[in-house]
Amino acid sequence: MFETLTGRLNQIFDNLRKRGKLSEADVDAAMKEVRLALLEADVHFSVVKTFIAKVRERAVGAEVSKALNPGQQVIKIVNEELIATLGEPAPLNLTGPKPRVVMMVGLQGAGKTTAAGKLARLMKSKGERILLVAGDPYRPAAVKQLQQLGERLDVEVEADTSITPPQLAKRALDKADKGGFSLVIVDTAGRSQMDAQLMDELKAIAANVNPVDILLVIDSMIGQEALNIAQGFKDAINLTGLVLTKMDGDSRGGAAISIRSVTGVPIKFIGTGEKLDALETYDPARLSSRILGMGDMIGLIEKAEAMFDQQTAEKQAQKLMKGDFSLEDWLEQMKQMKKMGPLAQIMDMLPGQMGQAARGIDPALVEKQFKQSEAIIHSMTLKERRSPDILNASRRRRIAAGAGMEVQDVNRLIKQFREAQKMMKMLQKTGGKGLGRLFG
Repeated sequence: MFETLTGRLNQIFDNLRKRGKLSEADVDAAMKEVRLALLEADVHFSVVKTFIAKVRERAVGAEVSKALNPGQQVIKIVNEELIATLGEPAPLNLTGPKPRVVMMVGLQGAGKTTAAGKLARLMKSKGERILLVAGDPYRPAAVKQLQQLGERLDVEVEADTSITPPQLAKRALDKADKGGFSLVIVDTAGRSQMDAQLMDELKAIAANVNPVDILLVIDSMIGQEALNIAQGFKDAINLTGLVLTKMDGDSRGGAAISIRSVTGVPIKFIGTGEKLDALETYDPARLSSRILGMGDMIGLIEKAEAMFDQQTAEKQAQKLMKGDFSLEDWLEQMKQMKKMGPLAQIMDMLPGQMGQAARGIDPALVEKQFKQSEAIIHSMTLKERRSPDILNASRRRRIAAGAGMEVQDVNRLIKQFREAQKMMKMLQKTGGKGLGRLFG
């Protein structure tokens, strides 16, 4: 997410940090670079113009000139203005009597049906009782896709292609009211482009169910066209929020930065992958941190908390900090890390120098090394995993053969394991002070 933009901004910020004082010319030169970086990332020109003007106004004033670290102060200003540009957090509207209705709208191919399933999973985890409504009878297999998602999530799906989507939505609302459902999520039909027929149908559905939120699902990879689509839907229906999908792809990210300022419609969720758990509640401060290469430790912790058993995690942490963890513990750590999602996303959340270093590593290569490490450890006996000191030459040859690898691969794993033990022991001796250097 924002890989190219983050790289460009980090280069600019590194140059600023090296300067003891910043002249007006230094600030202007930096702002020119930032402007180019944002435009290349597909941020709308009007948003870039306003953003640069606000940052420059603050950066050439007393706020920076009196700072102990002027370069760091400029970065702080950029972060604050970027958060302001990204808008306020806009949670799902869960006010009013139950059942509440949320409509998912958008063009074909944006990922509406998958987004409906992701939202159902997220809200179910928060204690809502969900009813999904298959309101797209036109696209082949759309109803079947939603039904399959419902089965995976253990969420009921209301579907009937013999009646119109507005009639189906009304029937689903009545069912939800009588059946004790708290939230109804309506997946609606899309078109290849906006037309009067589509908008009339969406208006009819909304009139029948009175939704608390109408969320437009937009593919973030289409760049500035996302702004035109959002504005078009906003002009036609009472749009209340946006869901940006495919934020994990190679999109330049400009739509996410521009869309709130240009359309006035808040972003409520961002999709960060294909899996059903890859939907994040939109948080401007955290997104700004990721754009500026500061990482997202809160998001990383939330991912870990969602996947890790707390007691197991605490025991593992104690072992790690004492430096007496075994290869069996190391294997468990790798398994838990894989549950957190694609490695590229985890790297994207790491802060400071650690994050910069991680983003320079090929995630596919690391995933391959993970698999090799797992195969090697699985080829060991329980005693060997718990007591690596007994791994003599003959044992290493047997383990390599069992894993289908070379002895050098086993030796490399043991070396990495020993280095990890040393690092953890060092952190324990310094009381964790080494973490400060690690995170920059």
